[in-house]
Amino acid sequence: MAQQDTDQQHVGVLPVDDEGFVVDTEDPAEREAAHRERGTSRPITVVGNPVLHKECRDVTEFGDDLARLVDDMFASQHTAEGVGLAANQVGVDLKVFVYDCPDDDGKRHVGAICNPVLVELPAERRQLDESNEGCLSVPTAYAPLARPDYAEVTGQDVKGNPVRVRGTGYFARCLQHETDHLYGYLYIDRLSKRERKDALRQMAENEPRYPVVAND
Repeated sequence: MAQQDTDQQHVGVLPVDDEGFVVDTEDPAEREAAHRERGTSRPITVVGNPVLHKECRDVTEFGDDLARLVDDMFASQHTAEGVGLAANQVGVDLKVFVYDCPDDDGKRHVGAICNPVLVELPAERRQLDESNEGCLSVPTAYAPLARPDYAEVTGQDVKGNPVRVRGTGYFARCLQHETDHLYGYLYIDRLSKRERKDALRQMAENEPRYPVVAND
């Protein structure tokens, strides 16, 4: 019984490379489609909803409920045409995010990570990228935001196994952005007051292209 349970922990788990980082670029379209087809798209929570502005709870149960949530998150991300989605963006107070994001070499990364922690980079690794950033929870708004162009995240997969994920360029930005969400931060919280005000103005002046939860 115990051995069977241990084996089950590795069913569907992504392989790792020689450095111990997850290989999330193999069969990305097929894996994303499988999640999405099992899931149900949910509306996106937007800035002002309390679930977005507090640290989420750690994932401690790695069973069917979590698997269904991840499937729903992939479906929701696809509907909203996003590249990453945190659980609190669909109103769920848990530390898990999914991603379907290209890096700057055009490689497509698809995966999910629970209880993510950003690895602190030494100063020499912190080359900043000042590209525009947007967020499904701040629909239609964009602003330049400096972030390191390389990121590493540690955490667990949906089976509870330890994982390490790394990314460059746009994918590095995604990993940082989604991890921020799970600790109660939106990208606009890292902007100046003027830039934040402008982002919220953009949001107010335009209609989102996907279903959102209104803040009553």
